[in-house]
Amino acid sequence: MKEIRIIGIYISNRVKGASLIQGILTKYGCSIKTRLGLHEVDKDLCSQSGLIILELTGNIDECVKLENELLKIEGLDVQKMIFMD
Repeated sequence: MKEIRIIGIYISNRVKGASLIQGILTKYGCSIKTRLGLHEVDKDLCSQSGLIILELTGNIDECVKLENELLKIEGLDVQKMIFMD
């Protein structure tokens, strides 16, 4: 059975956490199949909060390490979904 692993990362302060998060995502880049970043933007506003959705691939141990490193960052809410195909 194949596992499909999705991680959602809610960032309460994008400016403060961006470099830490980007460093981790770069470190585990070979485990990230799809990355989608969402935040509120209009002509008068660029939101401080944001959401990143990751579809992970490859070695499950590496995916767990990625998740655990993200969980150590203050101001993040990390949630996951695992589907069996």
